Amino acid sequence: PSIGQDLHAGTAAVQMSLLIFFLSMGFGQIVVGPISDMVGRKAPLYAGLALFMVGGVGSAMAPNIEWLIAFRFLQGLGASAGMAVPRAIVRDLHTGNEAAKLMSLLMLVFSVSPILAPLTGSQIIERFGWRAVFWTVTGAAALATILLATSLRETRPVEERAGSSFGTALAGYRYLMGDRNFLGLVAIAGFGIASFFVYLSSSSFILIDHYGLSPSVYSVFFSINAVAFIGMSQLTGMLADRFGLKRVVWVAVTGYATVMVALFAIMASGVDRLDVMAALLFVGYGFLGLVIPTTSVLAMEEHGEIAGTASALMGTLHFAIGALAMGVAGIFFDGTPLPMVAGITLCAVISFTLAKLTLGRAREAVEAPAE
Repeated sequence: PSIGQDLHAGTAAVQMSLLIFFLSMGFGQIVVGPISDMVGRKAPLYAGLALFMVGGVGSAMAPNIEWLIAFRFLQGLGASAGMAVPRAIVRDLHTGNEAAKLMSLLMLVFSVSPILAPLTGSQIIERFGWRAVFWTVTGAAALATILLATSLRETRPVEERAGSSFGTALAGYRYLMGDRNFLGLVAIAGFGIASFFVYLSSSSFILIDHYGLSPSVYSVFFSINAVAFIGMSQLTGMLADRFGLKRVVWVAVTGYATVMVALFAIMASGVDRLDVMAALLFVGYGFLGLVIPTTSVLAMEEHGEIAGTASALMGTLHFAIGALAMGVAGIFFDGTPLPMVAGITLCAVISFTLAKLTLGRAREAVEAPAE
């Protein structure tokens, strides 16, 4: 609200600035991923951080909502490098269970923002105003640039870049779009992420307006689910070592779907209790924390030569599925928890169905006798 008041803009225009950020972050990966295959991993990260900082400074100094939207677009483009390239770096360094351990750490880093944003953002705005939020994230990007220069080596050797071009990137995208195993694994995680997008888009209205929580209590409530997701994701490597990646995916997605179906059945029967919903969402998002890193590793396992391209397509498809689910959920939102829970449950069931099809197909391929 403070942004709209300061820039004399309506709620829709302020929301548009956030939408533009997410759109440019999601679809910018399509470009930055192949570039990282062509020129190495560090250069796109430097460029992305530079764009993010320009966008952050511009947003902090924006004189009106139009300039804020423009600079948020730049900021999102910069952020797209930070989404696509790290997954490619993980694939450069490791495969299998070791990659799962690194991917779980990556999930930890990616998930810090959703936890810290509600808790710290409101405090910064209350004390220093909304523009201070953009100065803060710009400072964080500057620190990340220093760490990139001093602590991260290049993981894409020059000799591996020789055959990479925009032509090979297009060929890579065509190949990946025809790889049913890759698409299946990406979609399993995509619908899991989509369920979180549905929760993200509706939870504040439900918890604050329907259940009467204060904004500060809502921030804590939201963060608790993120903690469940992150905490379980950190067990990925250990569980993969013991049971194997595919089994972890199957058990986790089955558990997630089961919990969400149970929650929907309870809510549909007329039970409208915050404690019940909170408990089952906590357990459900814990299971989801195991799904995302494991499916990401499995999807990129066979695509090391085009890891940047594969990571970019994965990230873009995740975002597209999530954005679609968020839009559909918005159509059916009526201020009560049931449409939100129904949307989350539907995403979980689709993810379960895709896991059954994809993992079953992979198992049949492995067990098929040699010709």
